[in-house]
Amino acid sequence: MTTRLKLASLLFCLLAAPAHAHAGVTLFLEEPYSYDGAFAGTGHAAVYLTQVCAESPVVLRRCAPGELGAVISRYDNIAGHDWIAIPLIPYLYAVEKPENVPLSADEKLADFLRNQYRRAHLESIAPDQPDGEPPGGRWAEPLGVAYRRTIYGFQLDTTEAQDDRLIRQYNSAPNRDRFNLVTHNCADFARNLINSYYPKVLHRSVVGDLGVTTPKQDARLFVRFGESHPELHFSSFVIPQVPGGIRRSGPVRGVVESVFRAKKYMVPLLVVHPILASCFAAGAVGIGHFNPAKNAMIFDPNRDLEPPVTAEQRREYQNRLDSLKRPLAEGNPWSGITWQQLQAEAAPGVDHSGDPVLQVKLGDETVDLGLSRNNILHTSAPPALTERIVLLRLHEELKTGGAPKASDQDVTNDWALLQQVVQARHRKAEAEARLTAMRSTSP
Repeated sequence: MTTRLKLASLLFCLLAAPAHAHAGVTLFLEEPYSYDGAFAGTGHAAVYLTQVCAESPVVLRRCAPGELGAVISRYDNIAGHDWIAIPLIPYLYAVEKPENVPLSADEKLADFLRNQYRRAHLESIAPDQPDGEPPGGRWAEPLGVAYRRTIYGFQLDTTEAQDDRLIRQYNSAPNRDRFNLVTHNCADFARNLINSYYPKVLHRSVVGDLGVTTPKQDARLFVRFGESHPELHFSSFVIPQVPGGIRRSGPVRGVVESVFRAKKYMVPLLVVHPILASCFAAGAVGIGHFNPAKNAMIFDPNRDLEPPVTAEQRREYQNRLDSLKRPLAEGNPWSGITWQQLQAEAAPGVDHSGDPVLQVKLGDETVDLGLSRNNILHTSAPPALTERIVLLRLHEELKTGGAPKASDQDVTNDWALLQQVVQARHRKAEAEARLTAMRSTSP
């Protein structure tokens, strides 16, 4: 099957005409962040079903026309449940609709959007505390995941009969917390769910992961199975981490690979037990070569999948951006501002359409800074400040290294948005100059 046909199949699964949407099962391989990134690096695994939706976080049903399916995953300490199902867009971005996704985000905004969604849809499993504050537990983990992690998706076709069987199975079985880091972790859950569609495809690795199921092992086996079964129309894509002030996630690794790559583990092991260290090295080589970004397209919730920007395209855009650096900085009081500085005193919010905003204090005045494509040109913030948001996004998209970050269309759209913002800034400056001239000549 050609690449174009594979892409068309996946697009039908993700964003196609509702009346004829294909069913599919997608393994999400999610990069590690925070403590997992610093110590283990195994990341997270979840399963996205294109034609299975969430009647509630713990009840599944077949999707209605126009719905995009749900992501199902295991977390610990969420109201005593073993798994939680969240619609695709809230799972990725903690907003209701694709058009509400922010262009950039910091942790404060991401937490605000998660809490907004919780109050609207997850009160049954995460109700307010008596003082009105959000509850404890890990209810926020399956919301706005793309703010914290880059996510790789690997998709295969399913049938209606398979989906219906899974719905019956998961709705009828007890949904009680079973999480255990070694024997019942998120990758074990994904392994069992995918094996219910395709038996015995996924299994633990004794050599690479010391018998612990890991997300990378699941993904490696799933890709191998998909590539050997062309009739299932295997496809892969990457969901980039949303640009902004949140620390970037890191590469996904297996258990042995994590030990092998960490000097803090391997150096003492080489000294104490060189033979065991060599075994770790051999195990790491076996799984370490798997590249989840290979042939992956770029996912955007507002349009079709597209290939990542090429190195040549990136250089061209970067040169154009560099040429504008000095002209854009002239007369812009926010030219050197970082996301952390911008949001430090700002309050996140949403407008009447559900689009995110930052309420920024400028002297004695508070302005709304739009953060989505819907509202960034239509809020009360000065164009010079809006310009900084778009520039920060472009700089993040054009960075080299790590996972693919954008398609050519992504950068083209953001470049066009930058031009609109610059024009708005110039119009405002000209209007202010005319007003100043009028005042100076009036009697």
